[in-house]
Order: sequence, then C-alpha cells, then structure tokens
Amino acid sequence: MAALAGPTTTGLLTVQLTTFWRRWLIFIVALIPLIWLTFNTITQQLGADPAKTIVLYTGEWTLYFLFITLSITPLRRLLKWNWLMPHRRMLGLFALFYGVLHLLSYAVFILGLDLGRLAAETIKRPYITAGFPALLILIVLGITSTQAMVRRLGKNWARLHRLVYLALILAWIHVLWQVRSSYFEATVYGAIALCLLGIRVYFLWRKRQARSG
Repeated sequence: MAALAGPTTTGLLTVQLTTFWRRWLIFIVALIPLIWLTFNTITQQLGADPAKTIVLYTGEWTLYFLFITLSITPLRRLLKWNWLMPHRRMLGLFALFYGVLHLLSYAVFILGLDLGRLAAETIKRPYITAGFPALLILIVLGITSTQAMVRRLGKNWARLHRLVYLALILAWIHVLWQVRSSYFEATVYGAIALCLLGIRVYFLWRKRQARSG
C-alpha cells in the first residue's frame, strides 16, 4: 500500500503545481491588455480621441474574454483539453473585469460622471440598452461563481449560468448597433458567437439523445 501511495501523491502534487503555475500565467497574460492600455494612456498614444479609444478597447476585450470563456467547454469535450477547466472561472471573471472597466470608462470619459445624462444617452444610443443588461448578467454570474454559491444553488447554479449565452448575444447586439460603416468586425463576432451557441445546442441535443436512448 505504501508503495502505491508514494507515486499517487507525487502525481497529484505535480498536477496541483502545474495548475497553480498555469493559473498565474493565465492571470498575467489576461492583464496584458490593461497594461498595454495603461502604457499607451501614459505615453499619450491613444490617437485623436483617447476617451473613445479606451471605451472601445475595454469593450472589445470584454467580448474577447467571453469568447475565450465559452470556448473552454467545447475544447475540453472535442480536444480533451481538461486542463483548461480549472481556469474557466478566472477567465469569466476577467470578462466581467473588462466589462466593468468598459462601463466605468464610459461613465468617466464620455458622461463625465454626469449620470443624469444616462437616460438621454440611452435614447440617443440604443446600443446601451443591449450592453447594460449584458453587464448585469456578468455581474450576477461573477457573484455566484464561488464554490459556496455552487453548493447553495445546487442544480439551479447551472441553469443560472446558462445566462452567459444571453449575455453573449446582448454583447454582440451592443456591438452591431454601434456600426456606422463597415459591418465586417460585427459579422466576424457574430459568426464566432453563432458557432459557440451552435456547439452548445449540439451538446444539449447529444445529451438528450443519450438519455432517450
């Protein structure tokens, strides 16, 4: 028994250490967009309209991290990349992090912290009505992402966190409604979102087929 316990313990320790260093590496890499933005802000390299650049940049990275987070389950199932799963929560929290930065930069640099203008801006710019609920969903999912909340909500936790797909759709609409000339970027984002949603539907269909079979 002792001979078996040694290698097993060593293997488990190796996995834990690998996961630990991967988590730190992913954490640092996920901060690179913010570091880049900070550097270019300090060195005044954000173009003619820095406020608009900051708002758009943080919004783009919110969407990118949504894509990355929702890609983890397909990669795990299709490519057997199980090592990604322990990092899914952190990547989802980075989507929330950049989403909050997006909102704050809009409130500070565009509205000048004049929240009284928000209603007028919402009427003038309907894309806010799609972006704001998407961020609210991410906030709720972030709050309920802890192990304690998983245990507390039970089966309802999985149902609640499916709202991330609604957040993705709303985020894409938020992008689409801002388009003034070329739809290329919005089309690419829409294709990625559609692919992720299609894979999700396929997995659900396979699960139901297995149950009925």
